[in-house]
This record gives sequence, structure tokens and C-alpha cells, in this order.
Amino acid sequence: MLDVKRAKAIYDSKDTIAVTLEGDPVWIENVDEANGMATVQVGSRPGNTQTVRVDRLEE
Repeated sequence: MLDVKRAKAIYDSKDTIAVTLEGDPVWIENVDEANGMATVQVGSRPGNTQTVRVDRLEE
């Protein structure tokens, strides 16, 4: 389970860090620190995005 600070660190990182949402690989596109939410791209399809609570993401 990620927290907002770690999600933001992953988002800001130049490295590729594996993150999953319910077992599916995701790419963090944005982190809303104030609300504890993240917009993620699911899989490799750019149009498949979801906004989820950061604590649903796993590293």
C-alpha cells in the first residue's frame, strides 16, 4: 500500500518503478496530494485511465 508521499516520489522519479492496482500494472500520471488520489494509466493503453485512492496502489 502506497502513501501520498511515496506515490509522489514515484511520479517524480526518473526511474521506472513497478506499481500495481489490484494486481494490474499501472503508470502514475498524476498525484493529487491534497485529496490522497492518483490518476493512473492501466496497462499500456493510454486512454485507459482511472482516478483512485493512493492507498489502493502497491509497489
